[in-house]
Amino acid sequence: MKRQVTGRVRVVLAVAILLCCLASSVVAAPLGQRIVLSNGIVLLVSEKRALPIVTATMSIQAGALLDPPDKPGLANLTAELLRRGTRTRSASQVSEAIEFVGGSLSVEAGHDVTTVSLSVLSRDLDLGLELLADILLHPTFAPEEIQRKVKEVVAAIRRKQEDPGEVSAEAFAALVFPGHPYGRPVEGTEASVAAITRDDLLRFHGAHYRPDGTILAVVGDVSLPDLVRRLEARLSAWRSGRPNFTPPPPPAVLSRPIVRALQRDVTQANINLGHLGVTRDNPDYYAIQVMNYILGGGGIASRLTAKIREEKGWAYDVGSAFIPDKYAGTFSVSLQTKNETAHEAIEAVLAEMRRIREQPVSEAELRDAKAYLTGSFPLRLDTSSKIAGWLAWVEYYNLGLDYVDRYASLINAVTVADIQRVAQRYLHPDRYALAVVADLNKARIKE
Repeated sequence: MKRQVTGRVRVVLAVAILLCCLASSVVAAPLGQRIVLSNGIVLLVSEKRALPIVTATMSIQAGALLDPPDKPGLANLTAELLRRGTRTRSASQVSEAIEFVGGSLSVEAGHDVTTVSLSVLSRDLDLGLELLADILLHPTFAPEEIQRKVKEVVAAIRRKQEDPGEVSAEAFAALVFPGHPYGRPVEGTEASVAAITRDDLLRFHGAHYRPDGTILAVVGDVSLPDLVRRLEARLSAWRSGRPNFTPPPPPAVLSRPIVRALQRDVTQANINLGHLGVTRDNPDYYAIQVMNYILGGGGIASRLTAKIREEKGWAYDVGSAFIPDKYAGTFSVSLQTKNETAHEAIEAVLAEMRRIREQPVSEAELRDAKAYLTGSFPLRLDTSSKIAGWLAWVEYYNLGLDYVDRYASLINAVTVADIQRVAQRYLHPDRYALAVVADLNKARIKE
């Protein structure tokens, strides 16, 4: 089995290196151009003339982080209703207009931001921008649409509660972020969503859907001067004036292991284990990413997979991740295993966390991790949609438009000593949150 895994790793690395060579022109080229519009929107443009398509991603600082504590789900419901009717278009007219030209227009709320995505043929760009401006500036939040959307969201929440993996992930977030906005589901709860009123939606939209703090990334068959002209014509009436935002206080650090065990009649235990991670501006971010690749982020090449899947056969899929957000982050290990092997699998995860803290990784592990992370990087930029999302992300975290050119050197600068240092600093096998959804008697898990 070990020879088979080693062979797979070599294939993965070879493919990654080949992709890096093939896409070198993507990495070497400037990521985009940046300008600030008259009303404060940060506009990022990457011209791609090969196809007559324009793709746009708009990030608005109107995420669930801004939900009132007693109204979780407000940001999400606001976002869901933007396409459901404006002053001049009904919900069906908005949908029919974009679908008639083969385009797409969607809105999705996250914890930090709400994202509006648009894709149209370049000849239909004016229509796309008109619809974008219309849903942003003139949503009506019609009572009948609110009622319909509330039912849809509540139904989605109920479906989510039937998925053991989703239940475990939600319980894990609540353990890591008690009383913090990141610990609440973006969509809210059945009770909170049902309690949201039209006035709540109007106030939230009026306060937080503002151009200051908004990022618009556009990729495709368009020039910067022409796009600025079109945007100023449609969005100049969108005025700045977001209320002052006070970031949430840092979440409390766990001082001991804490467990949330939920009983379900399932054959597989769904496990999430971890703790607070780091924010994106942490100076150790790159060393952490390399370390995590070796621990559990590298798929078949990771230590967790080698131990829990290949050696023990306890789980088909196991992985770890450091997910950095704007104001806090998480480290988590997730896996599914038979109820009967849940306890052993958890102990194996903790053992691997201790091992990477206590023993230096090998030069071969470090070399393979760097090769994959740098070699696979161009895949993040192989479509217009990915480039648009990447541009918005780079701007949001203040990484600079030269980030693509700097990434490989930042990864390659990581040393064996760095790996052990960040493992000791940011992995805590003695104080973690554990959320398990399982047949608890068979899994031998107790709170």
